[in-house]
Amino acid sequence: MNNIKIKNLTKKYEKNKSIKVLNDISFIFEPGKTYSIMGPSGSGKSTLLNLISLIDSPTVGSIEISNNKIKSNNKVENDLIRAKKIGIIYQDKNLLSDFTALENVYLPNLLISKEKQKSIELAKKLIKKIGMSSRINHFPNELSGGENQRIAIARAIINNPDIILADEPTGSLDSDNAKLIFKILFNLINKNRIIIFATHNRYFANMADCKITMNNGNINVTNASI
Repeated sequence: MNNIKIKNLTKKYEKNKSIKVLNDISFIFEPGKTYSIMGPSGSGKSTLLNLISLIDSPTVGSIEISNNKIKSNNKVENDLIRAKKIGIIYQDKNLLSDFTALENVYLPNLLISKEKQKSIELAKKLIKKIGMSSRINHFPNELSGGENQRIAIARAIINNPDIILADEPTGSLDSDNAKLIFKILFNLINKNRIIIFATHNRYFANMADCKITMNNGNINVTNASI
């Protein structure tokens, strides 16, 4: 089953003093469902997403993806899992500035398939699906914030990931573009996919099947049984 199990997850950062960002969190994310994460700045939302995306590793606790226990010290394997199974959408698009919209979208697939023409054709289909065909050869600095975020979504889903993680995907957008991005995001729901997004917007948070509220590194869950 394509679920995500986090068990006794704790994350500490050691600087001048020890700062605990996540505090012994356990939860199971189920396929076919959407999860919103809310909480004040510094509550651990981004940290939790970074752990699930295998960009960071926990201080204590474990993460299982599709019943495979993640080994924090196996960077090569974790990079491969991320490339094949996880699509990430950032608040600030995070596109490569020297590459066109098309190139930004097809590159993640090319890294896996090694077949450039197939990757390009797949990228073109996705870009058409999000209504961006006319902007396909534009660079990120030639696109609006909403257009860049749509391209970022196409890039995140080109490898048909089982997991989509979005960290404040509409935080820098106006209301109309924010609604469009969430419409696209919720159109990506399928029975095998987990979608988890962090947001400060209660309207969007309430659209999720399950709402997670974070505070001081702890979680409170609503509608987990839906």
